[in-house]
Amino acid sequence: MLLFFAALYAVLTTRPSTGLVREGALLVKLDGSLVEEPAQVDPLDLLLSQAQPQREHRTRDVARAIRTAATDDKIKAVVLDLSKFSGGGLVHMQEIGAAMDAVRAAKKPVLTYSAGYIDDGVMLAAHATEAWVDPMGGAFVMGPGGTNLYFGPLLERLKITPHVYKVGTYKDFVEPYIRDSASEPSREARRALYAAVWEDWKADVVKARPRADIAKVTSDPVGWIKAASGNAAEAAKAAGLVDQIGDKVAFGERVKALVGADPATKQPGSYAHTAVSALLAAHPESRAGKAVAVVTVAGAIVDGKAGPGTAGGDRIARLIDEANADNAPALVLRVDSPGGSVMASETIRAAVERFKSNKRPVVVSMANVAASGGYWVSTPADRIFAEPGTITGSIGIFALIPSFEKTLAQYGVKGDGVRTTPLSGQPDVLSGFTPEVDAMIQSSIENGYARFVGLVAKSRGKSAEQIDAIAQGRVWDGGTARQNGLVDQFGGLDEAAAYAAQAAKLGDNWHPQFYGRKDNRYTSLLERLGGDDEDSDADETASGDLPGLMAARQERQLAQSLSAMRWMVGNRGAQAYCLECPEVPATITPLGTQLGWFARLALMLGL
Repeated sequence: MLLFFAALYAVLTTRPSTGLVREGALLVKLDGSLVEEPAQVDPLDLLLSQAQPQREHRTRDVARAIRTAATDDKIKAVVLDLSKFSGGGLVHMQEIGAAMDAVRAAKKPVLTYSAGYIDDGVMLAAHATEAWVDPMGGAFVMGPGGTNLYFGPLLERLKITPHVYKVGTYKDFVEPYIRDSASEPSREARRALYAAVWEDWKADVVKARPRADIAKVTSDPVGWIKAASGNAAEAAKAAGLVDQIGDKVAFGERVKALVGADPATKQPGSYAHTAVSALLAAHPESRAGKAVAVVTVAGAIVDGKAGPGTAGGDRIARLIDEANADNAPALVLRVDSPGGSVMASETIRAAVERFKSNKRPVVVSMANVAASGGYWVSTPADRIFAEPGTITGSIGIFALIPSFEKTLAQYGVKGDGVRTTPLSGQPDVLSGFTPEVDAMIQSSIENGYARFVGLVAKSRGKSAEQIDAIAQGRVWDGGTARQNGLVDQFGGLDEAAAYAAQAAKLGDNWHPQFYGRKDNRYTSLLERLGGDDEDSDADETASGDLPGLMAARQERQLAQSLSAMRWMVGNRGAQAYCLECPEVPATITPLGTQLGWFARLALMLGL
């Protein structure tokens, strides 16, 4: 126990005071992913987990800190440590890139460092004054797209019957469970979507870094690497993706030359800096005027109270009702979701309608993705904002229920009994479905689709036939969605909130108020004790060479495939999900699967 409290005291006393800005650099340590809303981490899970969870950084906080650095006289430069950066959505990358540009416009240098950059990291590095890479690393451009696993033949071999009920030619979320490859409509929609997103990515990078030779890197990657004798770092520099090659110490010495030494340590490569949290604490957001309510719908939409990081329908509806009870003059719904439960989506939509019934404006701001259920909850909006790279649409619904009667029959197990109606004992996942049940569920899904189309038609001032022509489960990029009327105008959260304030006739006397759960101080403390801290160097730098980056992508792909199989056997109703939309991976080791440092300490002490 003495050891524990000594460690606790050391952590609390060695950190700079909250809100204390030191003269030097702003250090933005992106060890994890950029998200709209960080997932809630259970402190008990954190205690029992051997590995620290991958951190999630709220994009608007990071962007605000970088923009603040442009005007704070104590901040001489901005440093982004991307050594363990795992990416985020295109819209979020553009938001951070714009903030970096604001610092450069203020004549302050912006530097990035990573052992290895890939796509999202390359995009951020493009906005830097100096982009550094480790001599053993490199910078690689993979581009959007890839493969999904198709389990149809496996399920057939296992005699598992996937009962699929859907509406929408392009609603391909169920295809991996019933086919061995993508359908042609699915390929058509993906080709168009990825082409648009890819062009947006390239346009952003080339505008920020005209010398970057993206064509050379992507058209002949083998020849590009071989031209540098296999040295990926030199190849990245030759292509203009990075400016300097050096290890972390050399990078730190460069920053020290710009901003000064860290008086608290003599370690090579250390430099004076302030963490994001300290800078934000020193520059709190204005609370002047009336509050425009902002409620976030981030992650998969599910029934119940889940979240943050997952959009529990009941939880989000309660937040909207709270804003309604507070008489907020306007509501902004910030959506970053691939969809999910139709029931949960309707719960959220109904809460938005309750707010709107009091004659107050509702504006939707779409982030990286607002598709399927993410579009369902957007239908009450007076105006919808999105970015060209936003993924939206996917207006369609489905249900998937597996049954195992053929599997059991292989082992001589069959169901039998007496029914008083065709629905007795149905749906029976062990003995099979009756034709009546199949027909009734399909009819219910068709009704749900008609309702979805009707909601969109009413919202967009179009006929159901016009919406059906651009619906059918097809996913659209933000630019095309604006052309076909699913989106009103381009802009981010700030523009959406300003529009809402104007619609509420608030003038310039207003501020955004974000509704939601506050950060858990106990979780934050445990993360710091485990070395997961903005100022901590305890974690090892991730491998930045090509094999290391490939291994990390392979690990994520395997996790997504296992998640897809678990999803199939889950207990859920009608769904409005988007197959092409990115999902945020789980960020914490499941409870009880491993013993972390705290549990081992308790065992050592005999507790």
